[in-house]
Amino acid sequence: MLKKISTSKMPKLRFPEFLDASTLHETTIGDISGQITAGGTPNTSESSYWNGKLRWMNSGDLNLKKIYEVQGRITEDGLRHSSTKVIPAKCVLIGLAGQGKTRGTVAMNMVPLCPNQSIAAIFPNATVFDSDFLYHNLDNRYEELRKLSAGGEGRGGLNLQLIKSLKIALPSLSEQKKIADCLTSLEELTVAQEQKVEQLKTHKRGLMQQLFPREGETLPRFRFPEFREAPDWEEVKARELFSNRSEKGNVNLPIYSVTMTEGLVKRSSLERRIDDLADAEGNKKAHKNDIAYNMMRMWQGACGVAPEDCMVSPAYVILAPQSGVHPDFYGYYFKLPHMLQTFFSHSRGLTKDRLRLYFQDFSRILLPCPDIREQRRIAHCLHSIDVQTFSEHTKLIALKKYKKGLMQKLFHTSEEE
Repeated sequence: MLKKISTSKMPKLRFPEFLDASTLHETTIGDISGQITAGGTPNTSESSYWNGKLRWMNSGDLNLKKIYEVQGRITEDGLRHSSTKVIPAKCVLIGLAGQGKTRGTVAMNMVPLCPNQSIAAIFPNATVFDSDFLYHNLDNRYEELRKLSAGGEGRGGLNLQLIKSLKIALPSLSEQKKIADCLTSLEELTVAQEQKVEQLKTHKRGLMQQLFPREGETLPRFRFPEFREAPDWEEVKARELFSNRSEKGNVNLPIYSVTMTEGLVKRSSLERRIDDLADAEGNKKAHKNDIAYNMMRMWQGACGVAPEDCMVSPAYVILAPQSGVHPDFYGYYFKLPHMLQTFFSHSRGLTKDRLRLYFQDFSRILLPCPDIREQRRIAHCLHSIDVQTFSEHTKLIALKKYKKGLMQKLFHTSEEE
């Protein structure tokens, strides 16, 4: 049943050629789709049902958004002996699982496949709606879908009846296609930008493996031309390179926290709320270029170089670099997988969640110590990649923000009468 939407509830943005078009009509997903179904999973203990030629999709694959391929495969026998079915390309898919992160996640299969029981498939109906339009429309309603529940208060999972009852405002097919083409182009730009960021991260990881010696070796696989005739890297105990700084905090200094991915960052920039110590002297002071690490998380990479004089938690160890030490060089070196394993093996505690790497144990670890000029050259190289990655990541965030804002303007949002 179609219901006209009042002018006051029209989308905030329409393409010029549709400004004088008729009003949108509200209907339900169940009314516009010829079929809405969920899949199933063949018996996992029956080997004859698996590793066939038919694509089989699980809930995690929803995160791919536009799905061209999946890893799962089932046989024709598995298809016959389960509730799953082959769905055609360009179905709009919605995660049904209860409290899982994929509940409410929207995707679209670009090839025929078989979904599992936690995925609803809305079959295409080209005479009524454009599948890409429906995909973007529902993708924009993720939070709304998360709140819908068969169990009340958002605790249960979605089900097919809830999906069928979802209301949707439909413009003409030509306007649907125009909106879909615009958002699809923007989505493709976003995917390309995500790939660029990931390629830079992969490049950095590969370069680090070449610029630092492997475990048990004293020479890296690659050295810059000006250092190729230099001696092998000397190994010394960490206490010869760093001292343990323990100075009281200063109320005039900013407070920083260690993260596992971004190093030392201002505590105020973190999403999670952390109560600052009322007494600044309860914190520690880190000088610019000191390395601070979280004793309980050093083996997970929780360390960073201080970009300025600052205060940090008293639970951190602060490493003051000695003469001949470039802190950024070691800031990168401490992130290498074999070093994280070394930090783990030198940490003390009865259980894994209580392990701590005290300075006295850190101080006994052997560390490479090339000439500071080579340290500086390596650190500068890796830093340049970090700068480029940050720039590309900033562009990615801007693209996602722009797309989100655009979708909110292009789609009608239901309001209470």
